[in-house]
Amino acid sequence: MVVRNPVDLIALILVIIGGLNWGLIGLFDYNLVDAIFGVGSTLSRIVYIIVGLAALYTIYFATRADTYHTREATTHH
Repeated sequence: MVVRNPVDLIALILVIIGGLNWGLIGLFDYNLVDAIFGVGSTLSRIVYIIVGLAALYTIYFATRADTYHTREATTHH
C-alpha cells in the first residue's frame, strides 16, 4: 500500500490506532479511548466517529490503490 497524500496517511494511522484499541479491549478488557477521554464522553464518541470514518476512507483507499497499481502495470507492458 503506497500512501499518496496526507489524508491517506492520517486515515491509515487512525485505523491502526483503532485496531490497537480493539486489541487492548479484547486482550485486557482495557479501553484506551475511554481511559483518556472518559467512558461515554462526547470526546470519546468523536474519536470513535473519526476512526470509523477513517476506516471507511481506508476501504476506498485500498480499492483505489489496487486500481492505480493495475493501471500502472498495464501501461508499462
